[in-house]
Amino acid sequence: MKNIPLILIGCGGVGRQLLQHIVSCRSLHSTQGLCLRVVGVGDSKSLVVTEDLLHKGLDDSFLLELCRVKSAGESLSKLCDFGECQAFVHPESQGKIVEIASQLGRKTGLVFVDCSASSDTVAVLKQAIDMGCCAVMANKKPLTSTMEDFKKLFTYPRRIRHESTVGAGLPVIASLNRIISSGDPIHQIIGSLSGTLGYVMSQVEDGKPLSQVVRDAKSLGYTEPDPRDDLGGMDVARKALILARILGHQINLDSIQIDSLYPKEMGPDVMKVEDFLDSGLLLLDKDIQDRVEKAASNGNVLRYVCVIKGSRCEVGIQELPKNSPLGRLRGSDNVLEIYTRCYRDQPLVIQGAGAGNDTTAAGVLADIVDIQDLFS
Repeated sequence: MKNIPLILIGCGGVGRQLLQHIVSCRSLHSTQGLCLRVVGVGDSKSLVVTEDLLHKGLDDSFLLELCRVKSAGESLSKLCDFGECQAFVHPESQGKIVEIASQLGRKTGLVFVDCSASSDTVAVLKQAIDMGCCAVMANKKPLTSTMEDFKKLFTYPRRIRHESTVGAGLPVIASLNRIISSGDPIHQIIGSLSGTLGYVMSQVEDGKPLSQVVRDAKSLGYTEPDPRDDLGGMDVARKALILARILGHQINLDSIQIDSLYPKEMGPDVMKVEDFLDSGLLLLDKDIQDRVEKAASNGNVLRYVCVIKGSRCEVGIQELPKNSPLGRLRGSDNVLEIYTRCYRDQPLVIQGAGAGNDTTAAGVLADIVDIQDLFS
């Protein structure tokens, strides 16, 4: 039985779903000769760790109770009454993670799983990689930090998996890496990488006002609490930056042209979210509707996409052929078109659910399993 110790940082929706997937897949993994041993789980405030790092993990009943406690908004430290574990609070918890990485990294191996949404994990990730650990990420921020941080994390590229940073469970990164390894030059990537904006643009295409569509998307849980976090395009820009860097472009976020769906005068530092939803959105309806009608008159549709072509990387609304893969996009799916020498006239198209806790956690779990060959 191949035993893989892992430590999870991030107990939000994706992190909790990952723990539930690990527990529910025990039988499947056992038939594959694999055991995922969760030795620690942390959030921004604290960390719980098994008392026997070398031989035992946190048991499944403990992990499920942890999910319940975090769903209820309670502290991880409460779990010390439930099972055999040690608890550490921030900032002591960060030192403990480094200590665990040092102890297990070169002895048994350790997978550091980052399902947080924080930039603070970059320093710990870099140290863990230096200590022989592997890293699996759903968190985009470490890979969209400075080029220096990006290069450091990829000092040992076989130890890094980050499929879920771009398309949740979709095989975007794996497909790009296969194409690059084959020597087939990639000429252009164009994709709709936000389920929220994919839904918004396809609904606006049907003639619904932007203001109504955004409110509907918020009520359905498709947007962040402040929809401007989606409408501003930064999430798509981070994904585009990761793709561009994989292609070898040494650029930063400020190198990407980002077309926000709202003006600066409606930004979070100027207008309250309630005012934006009540009155600000209404002011955006006519411009978007005019653009939709203009595109339709050309036989096209509007999509919010990232475009990577040569050294150019931009994010925003594009007018695209209605019968193209992106033009046919409906709802919250992600679609990516990849143009290469081999896929010149008919692009490689990757499409499917590109968001959601369940889908993203499944992608993270697949990455953890994929890294097993580095363990004895």
